[in-house]
Amino acid sequence: MKLLVLSLTLAIGALAQSQSEQPQENSRPENNRDYKKHGRSAGGDVGSGAGDIGKGAAKGAGHAAKGVGLGAADLVTLHPVNAAASLGKGAGEAGKDVSVGTVKGAGKIGKGIGKGIKKLF
Repeated sequence: MKLLVLSLTLAIGALAQSQSEQPQENSRPENNRDYKKHGRSAGGDVGSGAGDIGKGAAKGAGHAAKGVGLGAADLVTLHPVNAAASLGKGAGEAGKDVSVGTVKGAGKIGKGIGKGIKKLF
């Protein structure tokens, strides 16, 4: 029994000593300037672009609904000039949001497709 305890103690001590002497391969130094940050994959770019298009459409729908709601409230309170202005403002903001989202999304999708084609060749 004493021999078993002694051998376990020596084995644990040897194991701890051998692990502490080995350098860690997966750790990177804090100030290593050679570390390169990897970019997004082709599929990630396409997915992000589709997300941007969806966000633009959602923002545009929200601004359009807000403009229609304010316009309707102005019509009910007999302010037709303010109603037209609210509708116009809502439509303008909606168009801007949809176009910005579509352009950003299409750019990212194009970038992703380019990366995919580049990998093929």
